[in-house]
Amino acid sequence: MIPVAEAEALCLALVTPSGAAEAVSLAQAAGRTLARAAVAQRAQPPFRSAAMDGYALRDAELSVGAVFSVIGESAAGHGWRGEVGPGQAVRIFTGAPVPEGADHVVIQEDVTREGDRITIQPNLGNGPNIRAAGGDFEAGFALDAGRALSPADLALLAAMNVAQVEVAPRPRVALLATGDELVMPGENPGPDQIIASNTFALKAMVDQAGGEGVILPIAPDRRDALEAAMAEAAQADIAVTIGGASVGDYDLVGQVGEALGMQRAFYKIAMRPGKPLIAGTLSGKPYLGLPGNPVSAVVTAHLFLLPMVRRWLGQAAVGPARMTARLGAAVGPTGPRTHYMRARLEDGIVTPFERQDSALLSVLADANVLLERPLGDGARAAGEAVPVLLL
Repeated sequence: MIPVAEAEALCLALVTPSGAAEAVSLAQAAGRTLARAAVAQRAQPPFRSAAMDGYALRDAELSVGAVFSVIGESAAGHGWRGEVGPGQAVRIFTGAPVPEGADHVVIQEDVTREGDRITIQPNLGNGPNIRAAGGDFEAGFALDAGRALSPADLALLAAMNVAQVEVAPRPRVALLATGDELVMPGENPGPDQIIASNTFALKAMVDQAGGEGVILPIAPDRRDALEAAMAEAAQADIAVTIGGASVGDYDLVGQVGEALGMQRAFYKIAMRPGKPLIAGTLSGKPYLGLPGNPVSAVVTAHLFLLPMVRRWLGQAAVGPARMTARLGAAVGPTGPRTHYMRARLEDGIVTPFERQDSALLSVLADANVLLERPLGDGARAAGEAVPVLLL
């Protein structure tokens, strides 16, 4: 068995960023990864603009009791084109261009108005209530390649006047569940069968990470059928099998993989859950053989599969998101394997669930983090700082 960190590095070494790019509109770019930098075509804001509704005037003339003549109005989309002179003010609204000559916007609550004259009141607040041209970003500002685009990024790109972006193609990840005991949801299982569940979680995880999860038909425990199914999986950008990676009489994945020319990087990791994991290449494609237990499959996918997807996309940060929390309850020592405990994080306090069996999907569904217990770690008391992985 190899340590988790070594397994992570070996899995990433199997993947080379695609380097390819395709152009998509902003409406289709959510969650995609920039393959080329996107550059702002203009500054934001492109002109000095009012941060509040009020009156634009000269700051040097501003004092309590001062009187100004209102000579025009500047609204968003309809600026006032003249120049503000001594003793003059322009009615202005939030987002509107500040006219030449003005360098202060007095908010409307700080004046009284009678006809076309305003008087500055004693409750005068601080200013200048003006957003500088380019105060958000200048023309030429760029979002770099390798960035996974969030909803806020899409708003930023639109403000940059970027109508479409070049993104990395989504890697196809083949998900092949194996085993005579499995049937798909909605089918009628026999007395000794269960419902295949892992592939649905894995597809959702891959899709959310920016890939395209492809669920293949379940492969039965027959060598010929498994050979054909694994050969099909190897047509994808990343091939994944689920189950059959242990050492039982019916665990054929490793044997069939070797018959198909699999180049193995490692087999078995010093972790729980998820020890019986295979990694390597299959027909030259990155390959993972995940354990069949549901929690084991999901945990190992977080640690190894999703970083491979992100590396393929060319993202800068590929590993799972980590943070530090305080233990809500005491935990015992870990032993010779790193333990990833299903846990609940609330208000900075992480509490592991009492039941940690790797078949318990109900516990996994209630967890929002994995409590990471390093191998050889001793007992920990409530209140101690510990690392957690966000789910």
